Amino acid sequence: MATRLVQINMKARDDSALGGFWAAVLGWEISSEGPGVTNLEPEGFVYPDPVAVCIDLVVSPEPKTVKNRVHVDLATTSLAHQAEVVARLKDLGATPADVGQGDVPWTVLADPEGNEFCVLEPRPLYRDAGPIAAVVVDCADPRAMADFWSQATDWVLHDVTDRQAVLRSAKGVGPYLEFVRTPDVKTVWNRVHLDVRPYPGDDPETEAARLRALGATAVDLGPDDVAWTVLADPEGNEFCLLSPS
Repeated sequence: MATRLVQINMKARDDSALGGFWAAVLGWEISSEGPGVTNLEPEGFVYPDPVAVCIDLVVSPEPKTVKNRVHVDLATTSLAHQAEVVARLKDLGATPADVGQGDVPWTVLADPEGNEFCVLEPRPLYRDAGPIAAVVVDCADPRAMADFWSQATDWVLHDVTDRQAVLRSAKGVGPYLEFVRTPDVKTVWNRVHLDVRPYPGDDPETEAARLRALGATAVDLGPDDVAWTVLADPEGNEFCLLSPS
C-alpha cells in the first residue's frame, strides 16, 4: 500500500482572490468544489496525475503569523526568464520577502496574503518539472523526513544529505518534494500543508494505521466532522489523508 501526493492545501482569507493570483502565476484553470474552496489545476489535467501537484485554497479566518513551513519553488528556464517571471508576479501583486535568505541566486516573494515562495534561477534538475519546480518543507532532520515520506507515499528518494532530501513521483514526472533543514521551530498549525490520497480499492482506515505505524500521529480536530483523516508527520507537520479515487 502507498499514498499519492495529490495537492497542496493553502488556507486563505479570500480563497477566490488568492486563487486568481495563483492561477495567473501558474497558468492553471480555476474551479470550485463548494463555497470557500477554490481549486487550481493545469488545463486538461485528469486528476489525480503526478505530472502536477494541484492547489486547493480553503477559506480560513485565522491570520498568518509566522513564516510558512511549506512553500513552492517556481522553475525558470534562463536568467532572463527568471527576471521576467519576477517582474510579472510583482505586477500581479507579489511583494519581495526577506526570510533571512541573504545573497542568493533565487528571488523570494510573498503572495498577496503573505505566503512565501521562491522564483528559482534556471536549474537543469527542474527542466521538465512544470511551473512548480518543488514543494519545499522546512524540517529539523531531512534524513528522518525522507525515510517517513518515501514510505508513506510512492515517491522515490533521489538524494539525501544532512541538509536536504529530495523525492519525486515514481513515474519521474512533475515537481519534486524537498525537505530542507532549518533552525526554525514549528509553533502553529501549518497554513500550507500536503494532501495525500490512497489508490483506488485501498482501505483508508488501513492506510491511516499504516501511516501511524511509520511514525505519523493523529490530529484532534475537536467536533469537526470531515470525510478525511488529519495526521501529522514525525515533525508535527499536518497532512490530510483523503478518500481513495
